[in-house]
Amino acid sequence: MFKFLILCFFSIIQIHTAYAAQDFIEIRKQANLSNDTYLEANMLKQKLKEQGQTLVHQSLIPISQVSYFLSRADKIQTIGIRGTANLENAMVDLDLELKPDALLKIKLHQGFGLAAKAVFEDIKPFLKKDQPIHLTGHSLGGAIAVILAMYLQNDGYPVKQVITFGQPKVTNVTGAKKFEDLPLIRVVTPNDIVPLVPPISPLQIRDLDIFWHMGEEVILLGAQEFTQTNGIKSMLRATKFTTSIPSEKNLLAHQMTTYLNLINQLQTSAKEIPYRTDINFFGFSLD
Repeated sequence: MFKFLILCFFSIIQIHTAYAAQDFIEIRKQANLSNDTYLEANMLKQKLKEQGQTLVHQSLIPISQVSYFLSRADKIQTIGIRGTANLENAMVDLDLELKPDALLKIKLHQGFGLAAKAVFEDIKPFLKKDQPIHLTGHSLGGAIAVILAMYLQNDGYPVKQVITFGQPKVTNVTGAKKFEDLPLIRVVTPNDIVPLVPPISPLQIRDLDIFWHMGEEVILLGAQEFTQTNGIKSMLRATKFTTSIPSEKNLLAHQMTTYLNLINQLQTSAKEIPYRTDINFFGFSLD
């Protein structure tokens, strides 16, 4: 029976294999902006100015304690959303249930969805519909950035780029399919387990309703090397979570400083390594 469910599961999932070339100069720019989200409000304006950005608005959402900023540079609007920084943020992370969203007509991670909707309502008065929008964030901030991008795109705003770092999953297969045109790059490190959660479970496969990533996944390997994947190959990285015990190594791999160090190595002579899952299902290899 489980074999039958697996085969049915694969039959409804498209396997994407075409990968876009990556601009690591732009990725570093967005990584620095994601890192800026952790700054105190009195330091943020100056730091953004040093990066050629003008702070337009900064806000802290009361209930979730999610913090974000809106900046502009060269007629591009950038939204940076802070990752987990307090107990309230952690409660958002832990609200894992997939629930229908009335605006998007898809299912969303309940905690991330509610937090993103609050940011959406808060930021709309400060946005312009005639200027492109870039979004970025680390961890929780990345998850909220993706859902916020969905809300903005759904409302007619010109979302041109979403780059996240260590971002967990936010929706299911149907939601990912509906927003597959979202210009999303998910940057991860091999030992960061946050992008692998919530993990795939047999029960979810049985119901064909599992958490599912979208966009291109760029995996920073170190030593000026990277690899990338998407679709089902990206999702099956999550199976490794079930056989690993979270450790200090995983925590270090999730830190924004680790991401910045690895991205800095890729500014010159970046070498792409073919991605391999080394996974077989009943004689069917994904490589």
